Amino acid sequence: MSTTALAFRAGDARNRAAADLPSSRSVTLQFDDNQLLPLLYGEHDRNLARMEMRLGIRIASRGNRLTISGAPERTEVAEAALADLWRRLQKGEHVGSAEVEAAMRMAEGVQEADPRLPLQDIPAIRTRKGAIAPRSPAQAAYMDMLARAEMVFGIGPAGTGKTYLAVAQGVALLQAGRVDRIVLSRPAVEAGERLGFLPGDMKEKVDPYLRPLYDALHDMMPAEQVARRMAAGEIEVAPLAFMRGRTLAHCYAILDEAQNTTPAQMKMFLTRMGEGSRMVVTGDPTQVDLPPGQASGLHEALSILDGVEGIAVARFAERDVVRHPLVARIVAAYGRADAASPRSREGRGRAGMEKDGTGK
Repeated sequence: MSTTALAFRAGDARNRAAADLPSSRSVTLQFDDNQLLPLLYGEHDRNLARMEMRLGIRIASRGNRLTISGAPERTEVAEAALADLWRRLQKGEHVGSAEVEAAMRMAEGVQEADPRLPLQDIPAIRTRKGAIAPRSPAQAAYMDMLARAEMVFGIGPAGTGKTYLAVAQGVALLQAGRVDRIVLSRPAVEAGERLGFLPGDMKEKVDPYLRPLYDALHDMMPAEQVARRMAAGEIEVAPLAFMRGRTLAHCYAILDEAQNTTPAQMKMFLTRMGEGSRMVVTGDPTQVDLPPGQASGLHEALSILDGVEGIAVARFAERDVVRHPLVARIVAAYGRADAASPRSREGRGRAGMEKDGTGK
């Protein structure tokens, strides 16, 4: 970080009254570009207010100076987050509520020396639409695995970016010419409504199951390019059942919602891997929609393949949810309910997931 971009003042001055805490710290930051300050602060200082609420600190602004007061470890997180946001603005990047949350999350990971965070080289996925940077330490580790390993499992709750980042990496490799095609697949598990009763032909019946994959694709490239590449066979979106008997060579294959595969389906998919291919398997073991008594292929695969060379496993937790902050609290509430009620777990189709008592 350039000293001309952000200067630190009174780094360790004590200010007990300012933060109303037994042990507090006050630090003043000075910025050298007044034109960027409104973007850093946000409309009506919204970004600063978000940091105050999230970190339990106080931030006072006066001209081009910000004074942060609070618990030492919290003020350090705020310093690092603001420095990161300032660097983004200097590069001409957008800073909004999502970026503020991401900056705080990353700063907390650095402070905790989170082993999932490759500190020396935080990765980014570069597509023609722009660079996609991690929004949590777990995402940074996951993106590092996607860049290095031939087969990656992304395991964790909804909203952690497992599928989105996997699709982004696939698009980046396709656009760079490092793979010939992308194959996206999901199991078409009937959740309350049978496929036979849905209107339309087979494509129309299974498209609702594949919609999240289409949405991620359209975020990465223009709609006309998606349509053109799909017509040319460079991008294929298909139900898992259509994978049987195939060999996926020189492609990037993603199996989404893998918790809803049977052990036989999971083995079938993993053994489709051909020369020059990469595979990503994503799933949430707490959201199994299989019939009661049916074991999840994801759970079995994680157990069988543990320690196999060439396979990387990224595990996400509730704190890694990068959607609306309320989503993380909802996931945590359901997690507590599951832990307190074994019957509730079984009733939601988690059969086969409790063998080792972890649900992982």
